[in-house]
Amino acid sequence: MPAPLTRLATDRRRSAYLARFALDTGRFFEPRRTDCPWCASPRLHTRPPSRAGLTSDECRDCGHLFQNPRLTPEGLAFYGHHPAAPHPATARHHHRSAARALLPFGEPESWLDVGTGDARFPAAAREFFPYTAFDGTDPTPRVLQARAAERVEEAYVGALATPALTAHLRARYDVVSVLRHLEHTADPRAELRAALTVLRPGGHLLLELADPAAPFRTGPPPPHLLPAPNLRAELRAQGCEVLTAARRPRAPFPASYRVLARRPLVLTRAARRPVPPPPAPPAHTPARTPRSTGPVRPGTGDPTP
Repeated sequence: MPAPLTRLATDRRRSAYLARFALDTGRFFEPRRTDCPWCASPRLHTRPPSRAGLTSDECRDCGHLFQNPRLTPEGLAFYGHHPAAPHPATARHHHRSAARALLPFGEPESWLDVGTGDARFPAAAREFFPYTAFDGTDPTPRVLQARAAERVEEAYVGALATPALTAHLRARYDVVSVLRHLEHTADPRAELRAALTVLRPGGHLLLELADPAAPFRTGPPPPHLLPAPNLRAELRAQGCEVLTAARRPRAPFPASYRVLARRPLVLTRAARRPVPPPPAPPAHTPARTPRSTGPVRPGTGDPTP
């Protein structure tokens, strides 16, 4: 436990905090939207501001809830946008629960975790799928540290919806997981379609999102909160089969819902948006090297990792 702050340190922290709010905060916000980013409806209802003083609008037609005006990168750094992390043992239990959703479908060869951060979820999922190759993407360099710690084999820094990265990873994975990340992206629909693009035909997409009905008491709400019916409708519009959909309890994270879907063998026209070829391979880890020969997996003739 950190040592208690002295009176002088407390006064200095309070002064610095007040000085921040004395600044012109206009640069912390993007221009205010007048329509819904999900369905383009102009029928918006402004909700009461959060404890941080941020406002969100709810679409009266589709129920999509979004931060309006949205924070700029400088605003995100100022207000902070990540809730306090739960206890590691509690988070691990939650991650294991998510990974078990794929057990009925056998062991995949390759798995991409989008927004993986420190790759704690792949580390937990590997307990159930020891022969699966896990890769990860994240907007921050934390994913590179996760690769150094051998929690993922390949690491990619950036948004999955970036055209160069989407093209580079097209149809590579049997499973793609996007856990508590989609609502933090600038364009959830684009990120969702990118996740489907990097799936192989018949692959599985595991999603977990914050529940719009749950209050956010630990910080500002995410940029987007998608009602479950909207997400299921979008998946079906892309030709996906929604296999399971369930609401998760509040602890250890704010209440959420989880959706498991299967990518169609052939993408619909809406999902076949052309992706320009990258001018050069995106920055990523070196190509996966062949696994060393070791004990043979029973019944397969393949070496274990």
